[in-house]
Amino acid sequence: MKKILLLLCTVLFFSLSAQKKGKDYSEILKSNNIYEINAFLRDAHPDDPRRSVLKPRVMEMMKEYIKNAHPADQKVKDMQEMLALLRRRPSTKITFDEMNAIIKQKQIAKYKAELAAKQPTTVYTPSNAQNTFVVNASANAAIPNAEAEEFNLLMAVNPVEHKNRTVKILNSLFDNDPNAKECIVLIRNQSDCNIIVRMEGVGTIKYRLAVPAQGEASIVIEKGQYLFTSLVCGAQYASQKTIERPIMVALGSAVAP
Repeated sequence: MKKILLLLCTVLFFSLSAQKKGKDYSEILKSNNIYEINAFLRDAHPDDPRRSVLKPRVMEMMKEYIKNAHPADQKVKDMQEMLALLRRRPSTKITFDEMNAIIKQKQIAKYKAELAAKQPTTVYTPSNAQNTFVVNASANAAIPNAEAEEFNLLMAVNPVEHKNRTVKILNSLFDNDPNAKECIVLIRNQSDCNIIVRMEGVGTIKYRLAVPAQGEASIVIEKGQYLFTSLVCGAQYASQKTIERPIMVALGSAVAP
């Protein structure tokens, strides 16, 4: 028993030491790393005097990065958004509700555009090899994607069905009634493989959502308990979720929990 207690104490000590080391900003004034300084501004006390030095520094670094970045650099948009936040507030830290509001507004804009265009704004071409094979990184080989045909069928929505689905999603986005029986789920696929996300609720309640590689898709479902499952580039994903309000689930090469 003493050996077990000693082992537990040792593990706890190293765990706390690692956490402390991860949050050590003692040398932050020497840093020229945008993300490190950005993390400090989010974590530091509002009255920390180092803020007055580091906030202007990181803003200049972001401007310089944007100025010299390649036109196709994916980080530019993130830098622009962080810079806009820093111009209005002490850090880029935002609340969960603020994040939800940002996602909601982006989705509203997207689906309004689709209704106006009478077709999806995301172009999908089902004939490429991506829809037939996925890469199993551990085996370093291509394996047949048994879901390819099902994925293509889910994506091949006729104009009338697409319009009805889009209107339903928009209605859900605008609906702030906490007593509503349904809500929206946004799936963001950060992987290089097309996926199908399956949501299994109580009894016969089941939903399927096809999400293209490096894309996103939304669905309106009944509130309740669900098991989310998917095959992401050969890796199994499974997570139990309670859906009581709109949520976003991000899946990628490092599968989200």
